[in-house]
Amino acid sequence: MSDLAHYRNIGIFAHVDAGKTTTTERILKLTGKIHKTGEVHDGESTTDFMEQEAERGITIQSAATTCFWRDHRMNIIDTPGHVDFTVEVYRSLKVLDGGVGVFCGSGGVEPQSETNWRYANESEVARVIFVNKLDRMGADFYRVVKQVKDVLGANPLVMALPIGIEDDFVGIVDVLEKKAYVWDDTGLPENFEITDVPADMVDKVEEYHEQLVETALEQDDDLLMAYMEGEEPTIEQVKHCIREGTRKLDFFPTYCGSAFKNKGVQNVLDAVVDYLPSPTEVDAQELTDPQTGEPTGEVAKVDVNEPFRALAFKIMDDRFGALTFIRVYSGTLNKGDTILNSATGKTERIGRMVEMHADDRTELNSAQAGDIIAIVGMKNVQTGHTLCDPKHECTLEPMIFPDPVISIAVAPKDKGSTEKMGIAIGKMVAEDPSFQVETDEDSGETILKGMGELHLDIKVDILKRTYGVELVVGQPQVAYRETITQAVEDSYTHKKQSGGSGQFGKIDYRIRPGEPNSGYVFNSIVVGGNVPKEFFPAIEKGFKGMMAEGVLAGFPVLDVEVELYDGGFHAVDSSAVAFEIAAKGAFRQSIPKAGPQLIEPIMKVDVFTPDDHVGDVIGDLNRRRGMIKDQEAGVTGVRVKADVPLSEMFGYIGHLRTMTSGRGQFSMEFSHYMPCPANVSEKVIEEVKARKAAK
Repeated sequence: MSDLAHYRNIGIFAHVDAGKTTTTERILKLTGKIHKTGEVHDGESTTDFMEQEAERGITIQSAATTCFWRDHRMNIIDTPGHVDFTVEVYRSLKVLDGGVGVFCGSGGVEPQSETNWRYANESEVARVIFVNKLDRMGADFYRVVKQVKDVLGANPLVMALPIGIEDDFVGIVDVLEKKAYVWDDTGLPENFEITDVPADMVDKVEEYHEQLVETALEQDDDLLMAYMEGEEPTIEQVKHCIREGTRKLDFFPTYCGSAFKNKGVQNVLDAVVDYLPSPTEVDAQELTDPQTGEPTGEVAKVDVNEPFRALAFKIMDDRFGALTFIRVYSGTLNKGDTILNSATGKTERIGRMVEMHADDRTELNSAQAGDIIAIVGMKNVQTGHTLCDPKHECTLEPMIFPDPVISIAVAPKDKGSTEKMGIAIGKMVAEDPSFQVETDEDSGETILKGMGELHLDIKVDILKRTYGVELVVGQPQVAYRETITQAVEDSYTHKKQSGGSGQFGKIDYRIRPGEPNSGYVFNSIVVGGNVPKEFFPAIEKGFKGMMAEGVLAGFPVLDVEVELYDGGFHAVDSSAVAFEIAAKGAFRQSIPKAGPQLIEPIMKVDVFTPDDHVGDVIGDLNRRRGMIKDQEAGVTGVRVKADVPLSEMFGYIGHLRTMTSGRGQFSMEFSHYMPCPANVSEKVIEEVKARKAAK
């Protein structure tokens, strides 16, 4: 058994292209896990092992790997940076205790870094920051530190300063110990010497050293008082305070270097060991009531002597079969044990357990609290399910995933592949909860739904290459919704009397627009027994069932509040079914009177463009009905932030590249729903009618 204090479960996350995967490669090389580093741009990195990843030079799914540094065991998850795959980042953060946020020295804090940082804040994950690529043109460490403060609202605690910049970047100064680390030209990570601080940096290092010590000592009043009275703390005392402040998210130790040139990565590894928490130092996961989803007040204590509790956070299918990645929160798990899946109520026997190193694996006989491992061949387990000791049933706080905003219709090229496609898509849906599939009942088409064009592109590519299913892909469709704009007070009576027992249910109700993003809210203020309480759930169910299909074009209805205020019942003929039918009839009767309206998904779009094309980019976004929110000038160009309807953003990357001679980049994520303009609304409703008529 390993000592839990020597465990570090960390994730490496950042914007696409900031150098996460390269940083992970260097960590593996330094810790002796691999002997030759593979480069992302050659398609040879260890953790990007999918063909689609090697080809595009981006990370799509988080890869897990384990290595050792200074007698500490590190479970590292390299996460994707691209916005369409944030679900991977989100679910990885959920099971990690600490993280390394990588920022590009010239790109700085980019849109995706903001999203990932926000997720990490929500998951309360302690982080150290690594400002990478300081050897690149336009790199500026101090500017990135300022952006971390201004854009992320975070407090970077500067632990290292760069010596030289761009082509002259040779090493770093450790601000706490006031030592310089200078690497030679061989490019080998171990070829550095520790020297005195360069003469021209002495004053700057002194200034940063003072800031560092003062900020750190705020964690310990006694040490701070002594320091104010002129007593210097020891390095160990300062380190202890930094660890404390990092754990509480008061500040984030900030390092710098160039992973590609092998400079500065050791210092980040030391920081992970020195300052990021072990599994026992983070707040324990709350247990929730499986029925209500509310916290029970109990927690999964990280302790090997507690009952077994683990969370399945990722499912992956590879050449060895289905892998379920789990994070063990408490207790131990041995090969051959029987465990309970509290979400399905079924038990399973554990066959093979493995420790992953990207797509290689080492067989294990047991795992314990704090471990991140994979189990081979589990049945019916989905992302977010809790696995526990059958004698101590419990549910860990579940994961919440965003709804898809874009869909495409697909069909196999040859009819014989239909079953093959069904099986493959089933596996892919289990792996990625933000990817959904449904069958259009009218047309029998298969509809794939996802977070963006790239997301669905890659899914189609995986179907073709991994599963050998060629698809015919239809036009992308936007996930429109419907809502109402006016309040209506109405009454509806359902009665049917024809021999035998009849049906009777009368409801008096108000339907009104709800708060944005509230979905569907039902409440009852009936006093007296005009509608007996036992029928309320049936009425609520009747209305809710109808929300799936609006009256304008059959899109789901959002943000509606239904209030039951009176009604009537019959002692013999009233039943739950009668009231449910009444609620359905009431929906059909009243929604058309309530000013129904089509609403469309609005995306938060972040465009980077060289200075000389800003006008074109803004003009183009305005033509796409975009609302420009902000412009920010950087060293190499301008970032334009805007809210734009998703329907106007199809194929945008091609237009942007044409406008900016290939230099523009953009990312977008779902923001909120907004009413469609009348002309767009009419067009969408016409298209839906035409599609239905064609079937």
